[in-house]
Amino acid sequence: MTGTPQQRPRTKAAIARQEILAIAARKMRQNGYADMSLRDLAAEAGMKAGSLYYHFPSKDALATEVMRLGVEVVQRAVSDALQQQPDASPRDRLVTAMRVHLETLLSAIDFSSAHIRCYPFVPEKVRAELTAVRRGYDQDWTIIISAYLGGSADEIEVRHMRYTLLGALNWSLEWYDPERDSVDEYVASLAKLLPEKQGLGHDV
Repeated sequence: MTGTPQQRPRTKAAIARQEILAIAARKMRQNGYADMSLRDLAAEAGMKAGSLYYHFPSKDALATEVMRLGVEVVQRAVSDALQQQPDASPRDRLVTAMRVHLETLLSAIDFSSAHIRCYPFVPEKVRAELTAVRRGYDQDWTIIISAYLGGSADEIEVRHMRYTLLGALNWSLEWYDPERDSVDEYVASLAKLLPEKQGLGHDV
């Protein structure tokens, strides 16, 4: 991915900021958080290391923004897709969420992978900054899965299914090869594990 999951920047400063984010996302994905050098990042962006602090006050602030975008771009894509299917069955909405999550995860691969791979290793204050966005997306999936499972499902069952599905989708970052693998085929394989159920609602 060469850009960020944001709209096209309008100012020189915004262009520089988005370039920094794109480079940081790639470096975090490739090298991890601890080995991401701000000096190397600045050199690649064609600026002095001190100039980075005009855009981000610290390495932690930069990492937080990269990882936040890694969640938000996927969350927004899933939400937009489901808004186009208000009358679909709960199972169909769940399968749509899986497909769009995976498609967006792979298209925004540097940002999404940076979040998934670096989250356990970033400082606690960075994880704390990401709590709200992570909980928000988890809640989206809780609602989708609850609608699919129906009223008899308890909190534990919903949570376990969320962990299972998101784990299966997110792990694709480690093995997916576009020349060999297909998003539609993988989602179809996962969907075979989801029996038809009578859900209780469609709201997300």
